[in-house]
Amino acid sequence: MQASMQSDSAVEFQNVSLRRGAVLALDRLNLTLPRLQTTAILGASGSGKSSLIQLVIGLLRPSSGQVRTLGMAIDYKNPAPLRKRIGYAIQDIALFPHLRVRENILLPARLDNRNADESNSRLQALLTLMQLPAAVLDRWPHELSGGQQQRAGLCRAMILQPELLLLDEPFSGLDTMTRIGIHEQFLKLQEAEPISTILVTHDPQEAINLADYIVVMKAGRVQQHGPVDAVVGAPVNDYVGQLITALPGVTD
Repeated sequence: MQASMQSDSAVEFQNVSLRRGAVLALDRLNLTLPRLQTTAILGASGSGKSSLIQLVIGLLRPSSGQVRTLGMAIDYKNPAPLRKRIGYAIQDIALFPHLRVRENILLPARLDNRNADESNSRLQALLTLMQLPAAVLDRWPHELSGGQQQRAGLCRAMILQPELLLLDEPFSGLDTMTRIGIHEQFLKLQEAEPISTILVTHDPQEAINLADYIVVMKAGRVQQHGPVDAVVGAPVNDYVGQLITALPGVTD
């Protein structure tokens, strides 16, 4: 824990390459992601975004190089202590259909043997932040709207008050108006509980709306990274420029 408190970075990739079969998913990645900010990993399908986020939590092991998460090298033989410090939400939400919403959200706390009263207090605080009515807790996941399911998924990811939040395309399956509402709730959550966040997205507008820092990837390589305003204001190549100029109101 002490190492992570002293580090200014949430995650460091040190000359990391990753092969998935015959595919070089990541190629000599050297990158430091800032602590207590939201970093968007932006790129098209196949650019290496999801591979990157799976390396962060130790679901994948690099073919070469080293990943340091929360100031520490990943212990692949015993990743559980690290994963307890990380919240994770994905596009498919992954709420268990046989559990009511309350049990879904509280599941990480129950598995970690957290105090029940404290966990329920935490649950109520998250419901308020995410503007979810208490009535949803007794429903089954299929009885919730898509937006409610996503917010419940965020509540579950945050129930243990993690130091790092990983979001892998969590809002991509929602209609435009629902996404706007979820974005607003996410920003309020970040304001209320500052946390290091890595958001994987293929949507430049989403990256710019939600992130402080942006990493643009293509074919397993970083094209540009830096504060959002710096990347938007001075794209380093045509690929980054095309992403930026595709945004409403932005021209060459």
